[in-house]
Order: sequence, then C-alpha cells, then structure tokens
Amino acid sequence: IILMDIHMPNMDGYSATKAIRQMQSNHYKKIPIIALTASALMDHRGRIYDAGMDDIVVKPFNPSELYDMMSKYL
Repeated sequence: IILMDIHMPNMDGYSATKAIRQMQSNHYKKIPIIALTASALMDHRGRIYDAGMDDIVVKPFNPSELYDMMSKYL
C-alpha cells in the first residue's frame, strides 16, 4: 500500500501516482494507492480517482479509520 500525500514539494501526488501507474511492471498498476488529503471537495475526489488512486483518507483522520482503510486493501 502506498499512502500518497496530495501536496508534496517538487511533484504532487497526482503526478506521482500517474508515474507509478505508468511503470512497466503490472505490480505497479495493481498496488493500492490511498490519497491523504485535507480536502474532501468533490472535484478533488474526481481528480484523485482519475490519477489512478484507489481510495481517499481525509486529514485529520482517526487512526482506526486509516487502519480500516488499509485493512480493506491487505
């Protein structure tokens, strides 16, 4: 599982996810990527899924929420 911050310096989470998904190995096309973001706006959700991420956890989050989300993909 990759926990992907949306707002990173140099390369944002959208670009990083697209780069991972375009790697040659099928492993990278299937690995779960969960966005971590402080924005729950619907337009951001669409962009997150369009970039190839599998799910979203909105910050601040409850640790049990993150655990449940990760368990879903393990």
